[in-house]
Amino acid sequence: MAVRISPATRLRGSIRLPGDKSISHRYAMLAAIAEGHSRIGNYSTGADCASTLGALESLGVRIERDGASVGIAGRGLDGLQRPAATLDAGNSGSTMRMLSGILAAQRFPSRIGGDESLSRRPMERILRPLEAMGALIVAREGRFPPLEIRPSALHPIDYTLPVASAQVKTCVLFAGLNAAGVTTVREPVRTRDHTEIALREFGAAIDVLGGAISLQGRPRLEARQLEVPGDLSSAAFFLVAALLVPGSELRLEGVGLNPTRSALVDFLKSIGGDLRISNPRLQAGELAGDLEVRYSRIRGGTIEKDIAAALIDEIPVLAVLGAASQEGLLVRDAAELRVKETDRIATVAENLGRMGVRVEVFPDGLRVAGRQRFRPAQLDSFGDHRIAMAFAVAALAASGESTIVGPEAADVSFPGFFALLSEIAQ
Repeated sequence: MAVRISPATRLRGSIRLPGDKSISHRYAMLAAIAEGHSRIGNYSTGADCASTLGALESLGVRIERDGASVGIAGRGLDGLQRPAATLDAGNSGSTMRMLSGILAAQRFPSRIGGDESLSRRPMERILRPLEAMGALIVAREGRFPPLEIRPSALHPIDYTLPVASAQVKTCVLFAGLNAAGVTTVREPVRTRDHTEIALREFGAAIDVLGGAISLQGRPRLEARQLEVPGDLSSAAFFLVAALLVPGSELRLEGVGLNPTRSALVDFLKSIGGDLRISNPRLQAGELAGDLEVRYSRIRGGTIEKDIAAALIDEIPVLAVLGAASQEGLLVRDAAELRVKETDRIATVAENLGRMGVRVEVFPDGLRVAGRQRFRPAQLDSFGDHRIAMAFAVAALAASGESTIVGPEAADVSFPGFFALLSEIAQ
């Protein structure tokens, strides 16, 4: 399958985005082990979050879907059931890493796997702390999915993350829900705190002091009625598109603006983006608001160290913006890009090269020279949703019609992305 994208003269309109994927995963998992019936509005429509719902159903959780609204009948901490077959995480590393924390403490064995791409992604970062808590897990070659999880009684730990990761933090805290006593996770760098906020909303006792997050085990989680803010990672593609195409002016309504994820907004402003926040409000502890963005003359800049970790998912589309900026973009300390759905350093460089953009590649990043133009080209998603969407944005600024092979990869996180992009492109 392929899609053709013509250059845009400008982008105009007001749009709403699907629910935040990170928050949707967490709300669904906690609702499943809470007491009572939860309702989650604006649940992510992406395939990854559908994988989480499917896995929960296989664990005996009753789920009702009504468009983007999801009802979940919680079974309590001890109410999940042994699955009849291998749990399918699809392409979702989030599902596998976070749900494994819950599975590790169950009284029944389970097995969780995924598609070919996920099966190549190493899982040592969750295996080490879970095994330190007493979990019994067998991985292919000691590090790859599928994971076979055997029944065990977990004990709390005080664990320092060797590398900052919100998903690993979540995995350990979710395991700590079933460990009597206090589980503490220490972060070298602050990561997104959706898990801490969600745990509080569902009634868990959690304390945050500096970089230490402590959870009291065996809480009684209670069902909630929640609304998921729009996904800021998905917003990144529209923000960059508007900054890239002259004459553009967009309004993105109800986007999640959690301060631990404000790096994208802060970075775009710092390099000259005309970006404003209006109508800020709190939704179940999560900050949300409307983003207004206009075409801007972008200076370019550097993404490295802590900011690289904070922007790791947005780097593909920021690399596109860097090519059109005045000074270009340098990315370092982002080796994690090598083990995403694709080697995103390689796939970004490949597609930029096809568009005539000069790129220098490093083991941990890349350098994109500024003041470059995009040639029309046949581009490839390589089966990676963020690559598909990043180069749809690049195609809007090309000098002629481009083709993207494998656009359906975007459905992993954003079904309807290409239709929405077409609506606002003029």
